[in-house]
Amino acid sequence: MNIGLLLIRFVVGLIFMGHGSQKLFGWFGGYGPKGTGGWMTSIGLKPGVLMAVLAGLAEFIGGLLFTVGFLTPVGAALIVITMLMAIITVHAKSGFWSPNGFEYQLVLIATVIGVALIGPGIYVLA
Repeated sequence: MNIGLLLIRFVVGLIFMGHGSQKLFGWFGGYGPKGTGGWMTSIGLKPGVLMAVLAGLAEFIGGLLFTVGFLTPVGAALIVITMLMAIITVHAKSGFWSPNGFEYQLVLIATVIGVALIGPGIYVLA
């Protein structure tokens, strides 16, 4: 069970750190705060650059905490908030199954809440 929790934490956590890095630093094909902020402004999230930085920080810090198993419920909460915002602002209008639907975000929410409730396992940083 502990290896399974470690695998889930590493895969999900590192992916969120990557997504946060795209928004914060423009890494991994991302657009950085300015580019992401422009898109966020276009969908009604203002001020766009601030929203991009906040989303990037939530994803990066949440992913980091989740990955290392330190303050796992806090990391999970940051990820859940980010995914709920993604559903509300982008994916809900497309429906559940349609292209760009919110089924994937719901799976991520369930995954991080499940790990937060079970606990991170024995392989943790702290």
